[in-house]
Amino acid sequence: MIARQRNAMTQTTPQAWNMGNPHYVISTRVAGGDFDEVVTQVRAHLKENGFGVLTEIDFKKTMKVKMEKDIPRYLILGACNPPLAYEAVSSEPGVGVLLPCNVLVSEEESGIFVGAIDPVKMFSVVGRDEVEHLANAVKEKITKVINAVK
Repeated sequence: MIARQRNAMTQTTPQAWNMGNPHYVISTRVAGGDFDEVVTQVRAHLKENGFGVLTEIDFKKTMKVKMEKDIPRYLILGACNPPLAYEAVSSEPGVGVLLPCNVLVSEEESGIFVGAIDPVKMFSVVGRDEVEHLANAVKEKITKVINAVK
């Protein structure tokens, strides 16, 4: 029985996901774009806006290895702007649980989705005015990154 279930899992065909337009995400779509080219653009625009990529999660690969599931390409880049991150953690040490800023690049039927959480919405959980200006600064930079992807 287990072998039969395992074979059924490996025979699934990945279908592109439609990310929709979540209200908590700053996003764009590249119609008919090349996934690797879009990732290269995202990395370059992050760097131009003072971010480094600290982590990279190939979620497609992880799901294949850990669960034998085939999903569309789905890459999560953990981006950090060191001066803003330092200021945030200095004023509210617990804010580290909200770092880094994740930027998602994923395949959809109509192209490539690029999105990041809205930092203002994310930082609102902190409930302190001292970090509000930082959230706005990060949002401005992340929005520039997302809007620059073509």
